Amino acid sequence: MQVDQKPQRVISGSKGLQRARLAIQAGDIVAFSTETVYGLGADATNNQAVAKIFKTKGRPRFNPLIVHVLNENDAKNLVSWNTAANKLARAFWPGPLTLVLPRLPGCKVSFLASAGLDTLAIRVPSHNLARKLLSSTDCPIAAPSANKFGRMSPTTALHVDEEFGPELTLILDGGPCALGLESTVVDLTTKRPVLLRPGSITNEEIGAVIGPIATATQHSKIKSPGMLDRHYAPKASLRLNVNAPVDGEVLVGFGPLAPDGAVNLSPAGDLLEAATNFFSTLRELDSAGNKKLAIMPIPTSGLGFAINDRLKRAASDA
Repeated sequence: MQVDQKPQRVISGSKGLQRARLAIQAGDIVAFSTETVYGLGADATNNQAVAKIFKTKGRPRFNPLIVHVLNENDAKNLVSWNTAANKLARAFWPGPLTLVLPRLPGCKVSFLASAGLDTLAIRVPSHNLARKLLSSTDCPIAAPSANKFGRMSPTTALHVDEEFGPELTLILDGGPCALGLESTVVDLTTKRPVLLRPGSITNEEIGAVIGPIATATQHSKIKSPGMLDRHYAPKASLRLNVNAPVDGEVLVGFGPLAPDGAVNLSPAGDLLEAATNFFSTLRELDSAGNKKLAIMPIPTSGLGFAINDRLKRAASDA
């Protein structure tokens, strides 16, 4: 008889969903799958529950969380809507797009979730399990990526368990994440929309819906996750845009021209495949004890812009 190797805290199916619902409603935190990465979720209206997220992650209080809701109407109950939000929500929700909008007066979301700002980062996930959890708890769920602050985002339930161990009592397993990168974040509180964090929905796709957008700089106000100089980092050091490794480095390649022996994010040169494999590959290399990684050039167009953003922050010494 085959023995299930998953820890007891990693659970799936209707039993897992019921336990997750009860935990969220009781003010506890639960890791759960989305289409982007696994999130560490709690009732966004419960100050103590949101504080548990920050404490468990070791996350600084000035760094806002993304609040997940079931649909556009739920979002409109929390934030002030505008024309650009309407166009983007119709084009990309449910899906991997986060919108930053002004909080409505009387918004019940904890100010801790929005780092005390008068704005809120909000999205409607498309993952079936995440949507079932939102529906069953009947509350907005604040959920950053389910990893220790500054570390690589998890794309499987076992990644989450490796990161936290018994610190978490429940990980709702929805399988490997389909996209593998965190959501695209767009600030709609300024006259010209600003890309705060690139993701699988590209600048070009957003521009086709609402026109050209600006891009945040290192001096921009932190209104969403993913804006700090150092983030998404493995324990190993990274050297970027390398065609040949030096002694002691493992080469992480991309495309058909990568040499034999390289760990290839996508032998076919497919950016979606590379994004899906990105965090899991870095985690595997970290787990194997590798100290130095050399990353081959990855195109900067389309989804490659988001991958290069993660690499730049992961390699930063800030």
